[in-house]
Amino acid sequence: MSCSLLYYGKTQNMLGKMSTKPPVDDFGRFWKQTRLPVIFQRQRPAPLLIRLPYAQDNKVWLRNGEKNKPTWDSENGAWEIPQAWFERAIRLAFNRYSACYVIQLYREKEVCAAACWNAVGADCECSCMGANHSSGRPIGRWYEVDDTFAVMWGIQRYSVRLLKRLSIS
Repeated sequence: MSCSLLYYGKTQNMLGKMSTKPPVDDFGRFWKQTRLPVIFQRQRPAPLLIRLPYAQDNKVWLRNGEKNKPTWDSENGAWEIPQAWFERAIRLAFNRYSACYVIQLYREKEVCAAACWNAVGADCECSCMGANHSSGRPIGRWYEVDDTFAVMWGIQRYSVRLLKRLSIS
Protein backbone atom coordinates (compact mmCIF):
# COMPACT_ATOMS: atom_id res chain seq x y z
CA MET A 1 0.00 0.00 0.00
CA SER A 2 1.30 3.44 -0.87
CA CYS A 3 -0.07 6.35 1.12
CA SER A 4 0.41 10.02 1.83
CA LEU A 5 -0.56 11.94 4.95
CA LEU A 6 -2.62 14.91 3.86
CA TYR A 7 -4.03 16.77 6.84
CA TYR A 8 -4.41 16.79 10.59
CA GLY A 9 -7.52 18.05 12.29
CA LYS A 10 -9.20 18.31 15.67
CA THR A 11 -10.32 15.28 17.63
CA GLN A 12 -12.40 16.66 20.42
CA ASN A 13 -15.62 18.60 20.35
CA MET A 14 -16.28 21.65 22.54
CA LEU A 15 -17.19 19.40 25.50
CA GLY A 16 -13.84 17.64 25.31
CA LYS A 17 -15.43 14.34 24.26
CA MET A 18 -14.29 12.33 21.27
CA SER A 19 -16.65 12.78 18.36
CA THR A 20 -17.83 9.72 16.45
CA LYS A 21 -19.26 11.78 13.61
CA PRO A 22 -17.29 12.59 10.47
CA PRO A 23 -15.16 15.68 11.08
CA VAL A 24 -17.04 17.58 8.37
CA ASP A 25 -15.74 20.99 9.50
CA ASP A 26 -12.11 19.88 9.26
CA PHE A 27 -12.43 17.38 6.44
CA GLY A 28 -15.35 18.59 4.39
CA ARG A 29 -13.21 18.82 1.29
CA PHE A 30 -12.38 15.10 1.47
CA TRP A 31 -15.69 13.86 2.88
CA LYS A 32 -17.81 15.66 0.27
CA GLN A 33 -15.78 14.83 -2.84
CA THR A 34 -17.40 12.18 -5.05
CA ARG A 35 -14.48 10.87 -7.12
CA LEU A 36 -12.96 8.41 -4.61
CA PRO A 37 -14.29 6.37 -1.66
CA VAL A 38 -13.76 7.83 1.82
CA ILE A 39 -13.42 5.39 4.71
CA PHE A 40 -13.93 7.01 8.11
CA GLN A 41 -12.70 4.88 11.00
CA ARG A 42 -14.53 6.30 14.01
CA GLN A 43 -13.49 5.61 17.56
CA ARG A 44 -14.36 2.04 18.53
CA PRO A 45 -16.91 0.54 18.95
CA ALA A 46 -18.68 2.76 16.39
CA PRO A 47 -18.91 1.16 12.94
CA LEU A 48 -16.91 2.46 9.98
CA LEU A 49 -18.52 4.98 7.68
CA ILE A 50 -17.76 4.71 3.99
CA ARG A 51 -18.81 7.21 1.33
CA LEU A 52 -18.70 5.89 -2.19
CA PRO A 53 -19.09 7.45 -5.61
CA TYR A 54 -22.62 6.56 -6.70
CA ALA A 55 -23.13 3.18 -8.32
CA GLN A 56 -26.36 1.21 -8.35
CA ASP A 57 -24.67 -1.89 -6.88
CA ASN A 58 -22.79 -0.18 -4.00
CA LYS A 59 -24.52 -2.16 -1.23
CA VAL A 60 -23.95 -5.53 -2.91
CA TRP A 61 -20.38 -4.61 -3.89
CA LEU A 62 -19.56 -3.44 -0.37
CA ARG A 63 -21.10 -6.55 1.21
CA ASN A 64 -18.94 -8.73 -1.06
CA GLY A 65 -20.62 -11.97 0.02
CA GLU A 66 -20.25 -11.34 3.77
CA LYS A 67 -22.99 -12.35 6.23
CA ASN A 68 -23.51 -8.81 7.56
CA LYS A 69 -25.12 -6.23 5.32
CA PRO A 70 -23.99 -2.61 5.10
CA THR A 71 -26.61 -0.18 6.39
CA TRP A 72 -27.27 3.26 4.96
CA ASP A 73 -26.69 6.18 7.36
CA SER A 74 -28.80 8.96 5.83
CA GLU A 75 -27.59 11.54 8.38
CA ASN A 76 -24.00 11.22 7.12
CA GLY A 77 -24.77 10.12 3.56
CA ALA A 78 -22.60 7.02 3.96
CA TRP A 79 -22.67 3.27 4.48
CA GLU A 80 -22.04 1.83 7.93
CA ILE A 81 -19.93 -1.32 7.98
CA PRO A 82 -18.27 -3.29 10.82
CA GLN A 83 -14.86 -2.11 12.08
CA ALA A 84 -13.55 -5.58 11.22
CA TRP A 85 -14.05 -4.77 7.51
CA PHE A 86 -11.51 -1.91 7.53
CA GLU A 87 -8.71 -3.65 5.57
CA ARG A 88 -11.22 -5.40 3.33
CA ALA A 89 -12.93 -2.09 2.46
CA ILE A 90 -9.58 -0.61 1.43
CA ARG A 91 -8.83 -3.62 -0.79
CA LEU A 92 -12.28 -3.38 -2.39
CA ALA A 93 -11.72 0.34 -3.05
CA PHE A 94 -8.34 -0.43 -4.64
CA ASN A 95 -9.93 -3.01 -6.94
CA ARG A 96 -12.66 -0.68 -8.18
CA TYR A 97 -11.14 2.82 -7.85
CA SER A 98 -7.35 2.22 -7.44
CA ALA A 99 -7.34 4.65 -4.47
CA CYS A 100 -9.33 5.85 -1.46
CA TYR A 101 -9.18 8.38 1.35
CA VAL A 102 -8.93 7.09 4.91
CA ILE A 103 -9.88 9.28 7.87
CA GLN A 104 -8.79 7.87 11.22
CA LEU A 105 -7.48 8.82 14.62
CA TYR A 106 -3.77 9.34 14.88
CA ARG A 107 -1.61 9.86 17.94
CA GLU A 108 1.80 11.49 17.57
CA LYS A 109 4.71 9.94 19.44
CA GLU A 110 7.51 12.03 20.88
CA VAL A 111 10.77 10.34 21.83
CA CYS A 112 13.22 11.97 24.20
CA ALA A 113 15.49 10.85 27.06
CA ALA A 114 16.65 11.68 30.54
CA ALA A 115 20.07 12.27 28.98
CA CYS A 116 18.51 15.23 27.11
CA TRP A 117 16.55 16.50 30.12
CA ASN A 118 19.66 16.51 32.30
CA ALA A 119 22.10 17.69 29.61
CA VAL A 120 24.49 20.58 30.02
CA GLY A 121 25.07 22.56 26.83
CA ALA A 122 23.04 23.22 23.70
CA ASP A 123 23.67 20.08 21.66
CA CYS A 124 20.39 18.10 21.30
CA GLU A 125 19.80 15.24 18.86
CA CYS A 126 16.42 13.80 19.91
CA SER A 127 12.94 14.36 18.48
CA CYS A 128 12.09 17.13 20.98
CA MET A 129 14.31 19.41 18.85
CA GLY A 130 15.64 21.02 22.03
CA ALA A 131 12.24 21.77 23.62
CA ASN A 132 13.03 19.59 26.67
CA HIS A 133 16.80 20.09 26.66
CA SER A 134 18.26 20.78 30.12
CA SER A 135 14.74 21.01 31.58
CA GLY A 136 15.38 18.54 34.39
CA ARG A 137 11.99 16.93 33.75
CA PRO A 138 9.63 18.07 30.97
CA ILE A 139 5.91 18.56 31.53
CA GLY A 140 3.71 15.72 30.33
CA ARG A 141 3.13 12.02 30.80
CA TRP A 142 6.51 10.59 29.85
CA TYR A 143 7.16 6.84 30.08
CA GLU A 144 10.82 6.31 30.87
CA VAL A 145 12.19 3.06 29.48
CA ASP A 146 15.75 3.78 30.63
CA ASP A 147 18.21 6.70 30.82
CA THR A 148 18.48 6.84 27.04
CA PHE A 149 14.85 6.47 25.99
CA ALA A 150 11.50 7.97 27.06
CA VAL A 151 8.22 8.20 25.16
CA MET A 152 5.18 10.48 25.38
CA TRP A 153 2.07 10.07 23.28
CA GLY A 154 0.41 13.26 22.06
CA ILE A 155 -3.29 14.03 21.78
CA GLN A 156 -5.38 12.13 19.30
CA ARG A 157 -6.10 13.90 16.03
CA TYR A 158 -7.84 12.90 12.86
CA SER A 159 -5.66 12.33 9.85
CA VAL A 160 -6.61 11.95 6.22
CA ARG A 161 -4.50 9.72 4.03
CA LEU A 162 -4.79 9.12 0.33
CA LEU A 163 -4.06 5.44 -0.23
CA LYS A 164 -3.20 4.29 -3.75
CA ARG A 165 -2.83 0.83 -5.17
CA LEU A 166 0.72 0.22 -6.31
CA SER A 167 0.97 -0.63 -9.98
CA ILE A 168 3.30 -3.56 -10.53
CA SER A 169 5.30 -3.16 -13.72
